[in-house]
Amino acid sequence: MKTYPLSLWTLVIGAFAIGMTEFVIMGLLPNVAADLHVSLAAAGQLITGYALSVAIGGPLIVMATYRISRKKVLMLLMAIFSVGNLFAAFAANYGLLMTSRVVTALAHGSFFGLGAIMAASLVPKNKQASAMALMFSGLTVANILGVPFGTLIGQQLGWRASFFIIAIIGVIALLGIFFLVPKTEQKQQSTLLKELTALKGGQIWITLLISLFSFSSVFAFFTYVSPVLIHVTGFSEHAVALTLVVFGIGVTIGNVIGGRLADWRLNTSLVTLLVILEVFFVFLFLIQYNPTLMVLAVFLFGVIAFAQTPILQYRSMVFSDQAPTLSSTLNQSAMNLGNASGAFAGGLSVAFFPLNYLALTAPLLSLIGLALLLIQLEQIKRKKMMETAFHSSRI
Repeated sequence: MKTYPLSLWTLVIGAFAIGMTEFVIMGLLPNVAADLHVSLAAAGQLITGYALSVAIGGPLIVMATYRISRKKVLMLLMAIFSVGNLFAAFAANYGLLMTSRVVTALAHGSFFGLGAIMAASLVPKNKQASAMALMFSGLTVANILGVPFGTLIGQQLGWRASFFIIAIIGVIALLGIFFLVPKTEQKQQSTLLKELTALKGGQIWITLLISLFSFSSVFAFFTYVSPVLIHVTGFSEHAVALTLVVFGIGVTIGNVIGGRLADWRLNTSLVTLLVILEVFFVFLFLIQYNPTLMVLAVFLFGVIAFAQTPILQYRSMVFSDQAPTLSSTLNQSAMNLGNASGAFAGGLSVAFFPLNYLALTAPLLSLIGLALLLIQLEQIKRKKMMETAFHSSRI
């Protein structure tokens, strides 16, 4: 950690703030519903609205700001983020709160897409994926520390206080980017037309589909992890809360490991992780009735699942070097769509099969991602062989 510049840590703070605002609402839904006189289901749509805004808004923001330097865009995004959370803190009704969530989410996908590129530019090439992983660790640490803290504040001082504090953290990140990120940033060589043209290639879309499916199994299971722990494993609600903290620790460790693996061997690491994830789910199915082993399994689930995150993000940049900004942001959209589709698929499994079978149905999505990855790598291998044969024939 000593080798990373202070400028990178400002991006970590920004990621931490975004992680808080995305997930703290889950712990405050009853408070929000009661205060704004809406149903719990309606309050839950605040999460859906946020996710859709992340998926759609990120690429649109990038295209609208492609002429502006990345540093200035990141500052603009944190300003939008802070204003959006401040607006949420003072929202007088449900409609205004939903609007504030949608506005705030506009900063999410584009911040992580641009931030990943910025993080990579601040360190030597052999540390780029690790630097991106460090930035994303802000998101994971938010789940361990930020969300419980924000939920506690919201329960004690009112849910509006949570969003007010998040807005302050956003301002701190904004000031950090302004003062610490180098002003002599390398100019973006890519134009909007060049980036859009580069997206015509099939490889980038296959890469995005790999990101979507590879990670969707994680949310297919994690969305319903509490019911599994309570009704299958036999945990109390208090034990579930403690187990989720263990999961958060695993997520943070996995994120760091994933960054180092990406710097080491990008594709080999992802193939290995996806195979391990499939085997792990079988293990999970067999031991989910054992409380002690289940705590260990939840920790390992966090490590294995979230080691994918920096690898998938880095691949989106590597496989589209002509459109790094847009592809990096589109990868965030793909992963958020993967989260949503995973949760939907998990819901279907829970509705039509016994709850304990979720550990067998969830990995089917990542299996699709693994198949796409192997097909893509085989295509790349054949293309290189053909190019080598062509050059050899001309000599």
